[in-house]
Amino acid sequence: MEDRLEEYILSHIDIEDELLARLSRDTQVKIFHGRQVSGHWQGRILEMVSKMIRPKNILEIGTFTGYSAICLAKGLQPKGKLYTIEINDELEDFIRHYLDLSSEKEKIVLQIGDALEIIPKLDLQFDLVFIDANKKQYCEFYQLVFDKVKPGGFILADNILWDGKVVHDNLRDNDHFAHGILEFNEMVKNDTRVEKVILPIRDGMYVIRKKE
Repeated sequence: MEDRLEEYILSHIDIEDELLARLSRDTQVKIFHGRQVSGHWQGRILEMVSKMIRPKNILEIGTFTGYSAICLAKGLQPKGKLYTIEINDELEDFIRHYLDLSSEKEKIVLQIGDALEIIPKLDLQFDLVFIDANKKQYCEFYQLVFDKVKPGGFILADNILWDGKVVHDNLRDNDHFAHGILEFNEMVKNDTRVEKVILPIRDGMYVIRKKE
């Protein structure tokens, strides 16, 4: 039933851009863990959220192969910029190839390295932050970017249901990603500085708004 519902949803939203479709296929064929690519459904949601916010500056933590970066950049203001950070330097050539083919290429700044080292050096305020990187470090990312998010700005965090493991009673102690997500979710839940809601899209997305 879930597959049928997803097919129904995909058949009732705008079609996937040709470049993004090619990027998704290449990612799944050529890249290890290629199924992690944002994909059509989530990509359209990210694009729509960005267009609603009309951000001047976006920060993305975890580029992977660039699909979500291209989607988010579509909602930027005319002179806006998206800064995206990817720790895996082996992906750089793949990412740059597709960013160069995108109509959004002038708006996207790719940095390769550790986000925990790069973010403190960014002297910018962001209207929108998308967290989709190492799940063990979600709390660190959140704390690091919070003061750089404008009042009224948004933080999106992906994979916060972690394949349903957030409701498992007997998580293994060494399931560090799941425990990282659980810790992050509890931190956001108890953060009175923000408003928040969870969207059950794919593996779950937290939508967090910094209070003004």
